[in-house]
Amino acid sequence: MGLSWEEEGNGGDAAAPQPQSLTSAPGAHLLRLPLVQVKALVKADPNVMLAGQEASFILARTVELFVETIAKDAYCCAQQGKRKTLQRRDVGNAIEAVDEFAFLEGTLD
Repeated sequence: MGLSWEEEGNGGDAAAPQPQSLTSAPGAHLLRLPLVQVKALVKADPNVMLAGQEASFILARTVELFVETIAKDAYCCAQQGKRKTLQRRDVGNAIEAVDEFAFLEGTLD
């Protein structure tokens, strides 16, 4: 796999593990998703002829931000139900509640 986990901390305090990509792409260490896998997904699209390093990086970062946003909104839905564990219905409720996720409506049916 193209990802290794390293602990970073100050003064001996344990911090959350931070992913570090093994690729040589500039800024690749800022990603949680393996850039190699993102490139493979991009290349799998028959409509894409070429995808540059920067485009793949931006796409990976965008996906990470999207997943983070929908997960936070789904977690808010779970908290309203007095739960800490996300369930499928929480994601569905987040999709229905947030206008920006309207393009996802009907995908969990």
